[in-house]
This record gives sequence, C-alpha cells and structure tokens, in this order.
Amino acid sequence: MTHVVIAGGGIGGLAAAIGLAQKGVASTVLEKAPALGEIGAGIQLGPNAFHAFDTLGVGDAAREMAVYIDSLRLMDALSGQEITRIPLGDGFRARFGNPYAVVHRGELHGVFLRACEAHPLVSLRTDAGVAGYEQDAASATAILQDGTRVTGDALIGADGLWSNIRTRLVGDGAPRVSGHTTYRSVIPTADMPEDLRWNAATLWAGPKCHIVHYPLSGGETFNLVVTYHNDAPEPVAGKPVSHDEVRKGFEHVSPKARQIIDRGRDWKLWVLCDRDPVMGWVDQRVALLGDAAHPMMQYLAQGACMAMEDAVCLAHEVSQADDITTALNTYQEKRRLRTARVQLQSRLIGEHVYHPDGAHAALRNAVMGAKDPGDWYDAIDWLYGSTGLEGAVSSGTRKTD
Repeated sequence: MTHVVIAGGGIGGLAAAIGLAQKGVASTVLEKAPALGEIGAGIQLGPNAFHAFDTLGVGDAAREMAVYIDSLRLMDALSGQEITRIPLGDGFRARFGNPYAVVHRGELHGVFLRACEAHPLVSLRTDAGVAGYEQDAASATAILQDGTRVTGDALIGADGLWSNIRTRLVGDGAPRVSGHTTYRSVIPTADMPEDLRWNAATLWAGPKCHIVHYPLSGGETFNLVVTYHNDAPEPVAGKPVSHDEVRKGFEHVSPKARQIIDRGRDWKLWVLCDRDPVMGWVDQRVALLGDAAHPMMQYLAQGACMAMEDAVCLAHEVSQADDITTALNTYQEKRRLRTARVQLQSRLIGEHVYHPDGAHAALRNAVMGAKDPGDWYDAIDWLYGSTGLEGAVSSGTRKTD
C-alpha cells in the first residue's frame, strides 16, 4: 500500500490526509506543535471550498458548522455609503452549485481532525516538527528536529509560510513582507453596533486601510479583521496590541466605520506576508501544498480554499497515476497556474479595491457600483466554479449532477 508522509497538521495537511485516505492511500501527519489545533478566528469559504469538502468526504460536517451569509457588501469607509453588493442567495447557489459561508478556523480544522482521527489509514503525530528531508529512488524521508526519521513513498510539505520543506526544495529565502498589518478580534453579537449586525461579509474600503466583519458561531459572535497599510518592516504573528494602537490607523475613516473598531477587544496583530509564485513545487518524491507552495494575501479570502483544492487534486493524482513521481508532477502542473493567479490577483485587489484613495477610489466606486449580480457572477466564475481538478487556469461553473 502507498504511504505518504505529510509535514504539517493544519487545514491543508489534514485535508490532504483525509483525501488520500478516501482513495485508499495511507498517510502519517507530522505536526510540530504539542497538540493539533488552529489559531486565528474566522475565514470565508467560497463555493469552491464546498466542492472540496464534498470530494474529501466532509461535506455534511462542514455544512453543519458553517454560517451562511446573505451577501458580500462593499462599503466606502470614508463616506459610509455602500458601493456594491453581491447577493449570495438562490441565484448564486444555482450558478455555482454551492453556497458561500463563513466559519471559525478552529471549527473547520476540527472537521478535518475528527475525520482523520476516525480513519484507519491516517496516523497523527504531534511534537514532530520536520526540519528537512532526504530521498532515494524508492522513498522519501522526513527528518524531524530531534533527528528522528519517518519514511514513506512520498513527502508532502504542508508546513505553512515558513516551510522547512520549501527551504530545501525551492530555496527562495524569507517570505515577502507586505507592509500590511492586520488586527483581529472576535466580539459577542450584542457588542456589535445594532445597525451593522448584517448577515453579510462586509468590507469597508478606505485609503491605506480596510475593515472586514461577519457573523460567526451561529450568529453568536462577530469576527472583526481590520488592516492598515503601515509599511510594517518585519513579520509578526499573533502579538497582543492595545486598542489605541489599532485605532490610530483608522482616524481618517467615517464614524460609522470607526465605531466597529471601538467595539473590538483583545486585539492581536499579524504582519501579512506572501511569496511570489514559482513554477517548481516538486522534487521527485517531495511536493508542497497550501501556504508552503503558494502563500497569498488575504484579499480574495482563498488561502484555506486553495489548500483544500490542492488536497483534492493531490489525492486524485496519487490514486490515478502508476507511480508517485508522475502523480506529483501532474498535481503540480494542474495547480501552479491557478494558484499563481490567485496569489497575484490577491495583491492587485488589495491595491485597487481595498486601499485606494482619491481618483483611484472614485474609479473603483464607479466601476464596481455599475455591476449587477449577473456581472459579478460572470467576474468570479473563474474562481468559484472550480473543483480543484481542472488543469492550468481553465475552470468554469461547476456542473451539478
């Protein structure tokens, strides 16, 4: 039986493990932390995420914990006025075959963790950080930080932005620091301004800053994510910060938008990083997946979705190919241009939608405000219509059988 070693027990690594298990392929997941879990708060899930859930066998569990929102709303943070709205109701679901939802990252991770724990073909190990790898013609070996060696037919690096597997495989140095600082908070719905308790994923776009909020946990809480382009020079992750520090980047936005920040509590900051797309993720029996392969800015809300699409494609190719190296190279060929497009367009959307000022912002408002729902569905079809199995950048609306 084929046995795959997976470095990293986050959403991408566990999705790969359960995807392989669905195809009859055994795996060992190596997680450096002492316990399996996820930090962070909410994430958004487009229809392509639900396509992946179904293929990975966790569709029912994922749907049970998701919060289904009515629309995506784009607001002008200076004027306080709505620019445009994308409805996510029956027309959206009919077009893309699945809904749009928001979830707590920990709850989504738990869906995959429980599926992996219940499957006899998945082995989970903690306190098992992977420092590097070796391989020969017949196997790939993960070398743990304590010198322990774990060998399989292939090794998948799903070990995130600072991947040690990528360091050896690609060797492109540290991630690119974007200069954008994100502050996160989760508050009870009762603390959210009553006139802003929208069942929507809402973006307030302003000069060099933006605010995002949406409901979580069955509507009991609101996720707040506010970002300021402050030219932060170094990576930071999960650092507690004061309310005053968060507020100072948003003094120029309208009181209607600023009051959201005033309701936040226990803020933590992350300095956003990504990498340039690369053409090579595979070294014979070793391949990258998720953020290890294609870390991206948050502005298309696709980081976790791309990792799950990777898992779908990887499991399919491993089950179809006659040998593991052919499977990994086909996986790479099918995924690298689609994920490169998402990486690059995430940067562009940050520049042209989230943070413009003056005439640039006025043009954004005019162009985006002129679109009707049909226009928006056409514009996002390339992203949400994919199942993760299509080759290159070709993708279209998912056909429902």
